[in-house]
Amino acid sequence: MSISPLARVASNSVVEPGVVLGAHVSIGPFCVISAGVVIGEGTVVGAYSVITGLTTIGCHNTFGQFSSIGEVNQDLKYAGEPTTVMIGDRNQFGKNATIHRGTVQGLSATLIGNDNRFLNGVHIGHDCVVGNGTMIGDNSGLAGHVELDDGAQVGFMCAIHQFCMLGSGVKILDQSGVVQDVPPFVMAGGNHAVPKGIAAESSVFQALDKEQQDLIYAMYERFYNQALSIEEVKRSLKILESDFPVIGLYDRFFARSARGIVR
Repeated sequence: MSISPLARVASNSVVEPGVVLGAHVSIGPFCVISAGVVIGEGTVVGAYSVITGLTTIGCHNTFGQFSSIGEVNQDLKYAGEPTTVMIGDRNQFGKNATIHRGTVQGLSATLIGNDNRFLNGVHIGHDCVVGNGTMIGDNSGLAGHVELDDGAQVGFMCAIHQFCMLGSGVKILDQSGVVQDVPPFVMAGGNHAVPKGIAAESSVFQALDKEQQDLIYAMYERFYNQALSIEEVKRSLKILESDFPVIGLYDRFFARSARGIVR
């Protein structure tokens, strides 16, 4: 066990031998932190939370009360292999968050980046990959193997089907069910989700210059209003790639997309 003398652990919490707690970590009342967990400096864990498995958490994260982090996943093929959860820095988790460890059939890890905000009751399934600066609303869930690229937003009470991918700057409207991949900067909603326009309020979109923003609108036209095939859209991307950095987001999206895109 390696616990910084500057860490604070409630007297009625259980911290097993082998846990690493950095400086200024705060563990609230009635928590259980299992052997193999590493928690970085300044992270706060709310009351009645359980952090288990081979879970590594970075610095200055917050976990609301009754959270369950690093627990056994719900994949029936999982047989106790030493898979992991890895969480970056400055993430906010609301109450009742659940994050499951990976599987050897997937990445062997569930990966979460930096500066994300997850509200109450959010579930992140096994082998998910969440980028930076994303947001997930109350009582929404990502099934196994889902990917959220940087700046993606998921509303409240949404369900994202396993193996789906949400591109950078995507916005999923409240109470939506997503069963196919959503290209960068697309706003989608409904059950099953369909395109609803451009997520122009996305921080990723707002960070771009007007020329690249106009290009995103043009790409939306090609996807959804010109009846072009995906292969035709990909060919047009190649022509533009060297002139507009944002095209790289579309290239990376299509290189990974396997479920087809929302139409």
